[in-house]
Amino acid sequence: MTIKYARIDSRLLHAQVANAVVKAVQPNRIIVASDGVAKDTLRKELMVQAAPEGLKVNVMPLDKLIEAYKDPHFDDLEVLLLTETPEDMVTLVKGGIKLTQVDVGGMSFSNGKVMVADSLAADADDAKALRWLADQGIDVYYQTVPAEQKQPVEKLLEAKGL
Repeated sequence: MTIKYARIDSRLLHAQVANAVVKAVQPNRIIVASDGVAKDTLRKELMVQAAPEGLKVNVMPLDKLIEAYKDPHFDDLEVLLLTETPEDMVTLVKGGIKLTQVDVGGMSFSNGKVMVADSLAADADDAKALRWLADQGIDVYYQTVPAEQKQPVEKLLEAKGL
């Protein structure tokens, strides 16, 4: 399994991802890695239905994806990987999934979070996880669609005191 593109996006698979990101990346599979979505029949079905025509979506718990990543039966997969949170991406990397880049496409605002960019809200835990990814040599950047310029997440976090 090759991870062609990894993205953190609290909305997971939505129109921007299904259209712009898929066209730019051209994966042969989309994997939504989320323990919560994997247990939620409705959300899981919505992810599958949001897939562009002809492209299969798998929704998997984090541990199952780590197992599948190591299984040679899946060597032909070229994956667009989606997680809801930076912490989920950290879990995958700690589990052995190799990444060179992580696009932080959007993280929703909630109580205790600070708006870091237009569609990017983070708190101290998010910042810690994103920095951990960067410390592993992974290029961690903010970009809502591939046509936009990449912005280093580290600089956005620093500007907001995170």
